[in-house]
Amino acid sequence: MSIHVIGVVALVLVFVIGTARPVSIGALALVATFLIGTLVANETPDEVLAGFPPDLFVLLVGVTYLFGLAASNGTIEWIIDRAVRLFGDRPALVPWLIFVFSAVPTTAGALGPAGVAMLAPLCLRLGERYAIDRRMSALMVMHGSCLGNFSPLNGLAIIVQKAAGASGVSISSSALFFGNAAYNIGLAVVIYLCFGGRTLLRERRLRVATAAATVGASVSATATGASDPVPGSAAVTTVDHDRTETRGGSTPLRADQTITLAVMLGVGVGALVFDIEIGFLALIAAVALHAVFPKRFDKADKRIVWSVVLLICGVTTLVGAMERYGTVDAVGNGIASLGAPLLTAFLLCLVGAFTSAFGSSAGLLGVLIPLAVPFLVQGEVGATAMIIALAISATVVDSTPFSSVGALTLANAPEPERRPLFRTMLTWGIAMALTAPVLTWLIFVLPTAP
Repeated sequence: MSIHVIGVVALVLVFVIGTARPVSIGALALVATFLIGTLVANETPDEVLAGFPPDLFVLLVGVTYLFGLAASNGTIEWIIDRAVRLFGDRPALVPWLIFVFSAVPTTAGALGPAGVAMLAPLCLRLGERYAIDRRMSALMVMHGSCLGNFSPLNGLAIIVQKAAGASGVSISSSALFFGNAAYNIGLAVVIYLCFGGRTLLRERRLRVATAAATVGASVSATATGASDPVPGSAAVTTVDHDRTETRGGSTPLRADQTITLAVMLGVGVGALVFDIEIGFLALIAAVALHAVFPKRFDKADKRIVWSVVLLICGVTTLVGAMERYGTVDAVGNGIASLGAPLLTAFLLCLVGAFTSAFGSSAGLLGVLIPLAVPFLVQGEVGATAMIIALAISATVVDSTPFSSVGALTLANAPEPERRPLFRTMLTWGIAMALTAPVLTWLIFVLPTAP
């Protein structure tokens, strides 16, 4: 049996067993990697671990450690209290604010993991404060980040342009950016409607109607001289709600909280502006804070989400082994040699979506774009349209829990909600891997065919 078939079967079994039994999928993936590597590929243990992602390990540990410290001493709550005071009684808009906030770093040039690392803890906590479905908040964070992936300032756009240019293919930067942005905005609308947005809008209309009725009753009561025409009205509830929110926001910061806030801002600036490795930057900041204020951060290191670290690193190691054995290249080359341009375009998008769901979007785009060049130069399919479809298919699946963006989002969910959120993210990610190739093929590729 081919090693490619064995690898694919092993990957499927890992997810089936890990879903049916309370066994870590990450641990199963590491075991599968070891067995395939030593028994089938004749690799040494050191070679088996060649696909282990040290950068992702440090990123997850450093970021969750730092924000665990900030949560344990109340700094996160202070920030959220201020945000609540700023946004007021507008929960229906909060998911869209989360989406826009998450899009800013990547549009400005930051890679997705860096932006999500800084914003996911705050955005998810903000959604929790407004009683918004955590699934909606998480998906809005991830797809907001995806919106800016192909901004002309972003590294992913540069990778795509270089890969296409090296093969003699010219593509439109603006079409790439706006096509990807429009697709993710469309997904945001679907997320909003499917995960509680309609309820938020109905509640908003009810509050407005209640407030209008209260004002009318107050005016009528004033005319007749009554002092409290509507006891327990919505106006009283709103005042109490605002007072409750304001009280938390007016609490002054302690010295350790002020320093924690400054350190978090410093990490954000260092990662987003100066492109310093955010994993090590966050880890250095967390260790320094914990050493200086040990009593304020008692047991804060327990907030490092080792279960998510094991999950992501284990699956990434197995997928890295499959890439090392040439499984992705074998499938891609087989598809590229079919000789049917429209079918080839669709299948490449499909391979890009499913492979990128468990690996690096940037690395995969650098591999798949050259594979698409032989039939792009024939003129049977529009080059820009094909690259847009491939780019979207390979990046919207970052909403799976196995991408760095998805892993960081999952890691910031409370422990009791982490497994249900994992299932939602996995289901949504599979849906993205199935629908993105079809929709992008229909929207972008098919209209360009002669």
